[in-house]
Amino acid sequence: MGFQTIPGQARAKQLLQNGLRHNKVSHAYIFAGPSGTGRKQMARTFAQALFCETLEDDACGTCLACRKVEHGNHPDLFWVEPDGASIKIDQIRELQQQFAYRSAGAGTKIYMIQDADRMTVQAANSLLKFLEEPQSPAVAILITENGQALLPTIQSRAQWVAFTPMAPEQMEQTLLAEGLSRELVRCAVQLTSGLDAARSLSQLNEFAETRNAVLQLMKDAVSKVPVIGAIQQKVIKTDVSDRLDLLFDMILLWLKDMIHVCSGHKERIVYLDQADWMANHAFSRSAGFWVSCMERAVEARKRIRFNANAQLVLEQFFFAVQQG
Repeated sequence: MGFQTIPGQARAKQLLQNGLRHNKVSHAYIFAGPSGTGRKQMARTFAQALFCETLEDDACGTCLACRKVEHGNHPDLFWVEPDGASIKIDQIRELQQQFAYRSAGAGTKIYMIQDADRMTVQAANSLLKFLEEPQSPAVAILITENGQALLPTIQSRAQWVAFTPMAPEQMEQTLLAEGLSRELVRCAVQLTSGLDAARSLSQLNEFAETRNAVLQLMKDAVSKVPVIGAIQQKVIKTDVSDRLDLLFDMILLWLKDMIHVCSGHKERIVYLDQADWMANHAFSRSAGFWVSCMERAVEARKRIRFNANAQLVLEQFFFAVQQG
């Protein structure tokens, strides 16, 4: 594994590799960004590069040190993850004890804290003291979705490495090259922030099932076909009923497509296999109507989250689409 195997995140790679080349590696980093953007993979690769016996600014992936990191048994690499809902002070104290011993090699120890924003106040204060007074040469990597939730004093003592969502177009090209379904990939990349998450979603049978339910229900509603039976058969009596958030996410994508068609941007639609049908039906309502449907969909999802009867909420939403 090397930096080149990680898709996107060019700025993060450049920052880390420059530090390696010029021997200016920080004692602490905050890897901050949405889930699925490659933060954990980048952290592991950076650790390999720091330990690598062959390369100066990358991980060769084949030397003993690189392989130990890959297999999770390098003696100078330590991972801390939440114990239940949070990272507790005892976990940070245990980490400090590990660093009281000499490095197995001649160099630096590395510790990585997954979901670092979930540290308790006591754990965060203990970590702050550890950052200020390390007992041995160390590099800390704090992985988080919300770096702003960390103590300001921790933020000020670490170098920020920002991770940004990969462009949907780039994710789509990568996944299509892997042979995944174009119809499913096109939706998945709009609903996720990272390549791994989009890949996993595209491969789920449940995702395809939910997409099919959205297509039938929306097309029936627009064509003013009775939808109560379809709601029962496609949603309530199936596993789709457990994924209503996803159902509404995909409904919103469908409605955006109708707006794109109305506004002359057919090339932007997500449901590509429905392009002809949408071209024939989008103008049966105004673009303003489709916008109002999006507002209704958001409100319907909110009501279901607050435990409203799902079947009743779905019926009311699709009746509103029919009435347009």
